[in-house]
Amino acid sequence: MYEHLETAENPGTLKRVVVDPVSRVEGHGKVTLLLDENNKVQQARLHIVEFRGFERFIQGRPYWELPVLVQRLCGICPVSHHLAAAKAIDQLVGVDPENLPVSADKLRRLLHFGQVLQSHALHFFHLSSPDLLFGFESDISKRSIIAVLGAYPDIGVQGVKLRKYGQEVIRMVSGKRIHGTGAIAGGMNKSLNKAERDYLLEDIDQIIAWAKGSVDLVKKVHCANLPYYDEFATIRSSYLGLIKPDGALELYHGGIRVKDVDGKTIMDQVDYCQYNAYIREEVRSWTYMKFPYLLALGKEEGWYRVGPLARLNNCDSINTPLAEIERVAFREHGGGAMVHSTLAFHWARLIELLHCAEGIKELLHDADIMGHDLVAQGEKRYEGIGVIEAPRGTLFHHYQVDENDIVTKANLIVSTTSNNMAMNESVRQVAAEYLSGQELTEPLLNNLEVAIRAYDPCLSCATHAVGKMPLQLELVGADGKLLDKLIKHADGQIERV
Repeated sequence: MYEHLETAENPGTLKRVVVDPVSRVEGHGKVTLLLDENNKVQQARLHIVEFRGFERFIQGRPYWELPVLVQRLCGICPVSHHLAAAKAIDQLVGVDPENLPVSADKLRRLLHFGQVLQSHALHFFHLSSPDLLFGFESDISKRSIIAVLGAYPDIGVQGVKLRKYGQEVIRMVSGKRIHGTGAIAGGMNKSLNKAERDYLLEDIDQIIAWAKGSVDLVKKVHCANLPYYDEFATIRSSYLGLIKPDGALELYHGGIRVKDVDGKTIMDQVDYCQYNAYIREEVRSWTYMKFPYLLALGKEEGWYRVGPLARLNNCDSINTPLAEIERVAFREHGGGAMVHSTLAFHWARLIELLHCAEGIKELLHDADIMGHDLVAQGEKRYEGIGVIEAPRGTLFHHYQVDENDIVTKANLIVSTTSNNMAMNESVRQVAAEYLSGQELTEPLLNNLEVAIRAYDPCLSCATHAVGKMPLQLELVGADGKLLDKLIKHADGQIERV
C-alpha cells in the first residue's frame, strides 16, 4: 500500500513504502518508510498491527488461574509468562522469593533454564542462522532451517537437538513441552523423580558441547564480517535488566540494573516491585505496542534495550565457567566498553544458551530438585508483581485482586515492548543506509527484517495475534506513479507486479 503525504514538517511530497508483515519473527507487524523526492528516508516505523487483549481477558478470573492463562500469550516463551505470573501470585499468598521453599526455587530455575535454552536455539538456528550463514541478500529459498540442514547438516541437526533438549527439560518439570502446569502459588506442584533426573543427565554433556560450538560459530561469523556486523543496524542505547547482588548474570530473580550508553550505572539493585516508580509507558497512535521509558530520563532520552545484549552489557560476571570465558571474550570485542552492535544480540544469545546448559547440569546434580518441600504460604495480600528475565528480556507481570481473590487489574510489560523504540531506530538506520537511491528488491526487504530479527521480537506477546497477512512492499514516485511492487505470499513465493 502507498500514500502521498505533505506535512508542516515535510512540506514536499513524500512516498510511503510498506513492508507487511515482517517475516521469521513470532507474530506479525509491518514497517513503513517515508521517502522524499530524492528517495531519502525521512521516517521509519515498525508498526505492530495485532490487537493486545490479555490484560483485559484475565480480569474477573481467580488469581490461581493466571500462571496457566497468561502462558497462552505465546507458544514460544510460555514458561516465561508462567513463571512471571507465578512469582506475582506467590506474593498474593504472602510468599516473597526468598521465602519460597528451596526445592521449589530450584525447580523453577531448572524450568526457566530449559525455556531460555530452547527459545534461544529456536531463534538462532531456525529463524536467524539462514541470514548469517547464507548472507542477508541470499535467495529466498535459502532462508529456512531446511536450507541450513541441506548445506550445513551438522549445524542444523545440532540446532534442532538443542531446542528439543530444552523442551524435554520443560516436559520433565511441568508435564508438557508447551503450556505445562508446574508453578503454583507459593511453590511447585511436583518435583523430579530419579528416572526423570537421570533421563535429562544422559545428554547434558553433549548439549554443553554443542552449546559451546554454537558460540564458536556465531563468534566466527560475526568477526569474519567486520566492520559490517558491528555497524549494521547499530544504535547507542541504555540497557536494563535483572542482576544478582554481586553483579553476576541473573535470569530468574534479582534487582534491576540500568547502564547508560557509556556504561555508567545509573540504577542498581532496584526492587522490581517498585518498577512503576521508575518506568512509564507511552502510547502512540500508529501501533498497538507501547513505548516504555525511564521516568528520570524522560520520553526522548529514556528508552532502553533489554535481552541478551543488555544482560551481557550489564553483568559483571557469569557464574558458570564456560559462559564466563565467552563473556570476557565478548566484552573484549567491544574493547571493554559497552557492545552496542545490534547483530551482537546473536552472539550474546548463544553465550546465554551455553550458560543455561551449564546451569541445567549443575541443578541436575542437586538433590533439592527431588525434594518434597514444595509449597509455602503466608498472609494474604491484594497486589503481586513478578519479574523475570525472559529469553527476549525483562518481563513484568503486575496484578491486583479483590477480597474474593478475583483479578481486578493487570499490567504486563513484555520484553519486546521494552525494545520497541530500539527496533524502530534500527529499522531507520538500515533503511537510510540501504534503501536510499536503490532499486526496490526483495533482498532489500530482508535487510530491514534482519535488523528486526536480531532482537528476537515476540509480537504475539507484545500484543496478541489475530491473523496473518501477505507481505507487500510498494514504492511510489513523487509524481504518484507506482515504480515497483513486490508481494511475498504465505508459501514464501515472491511475485513482482
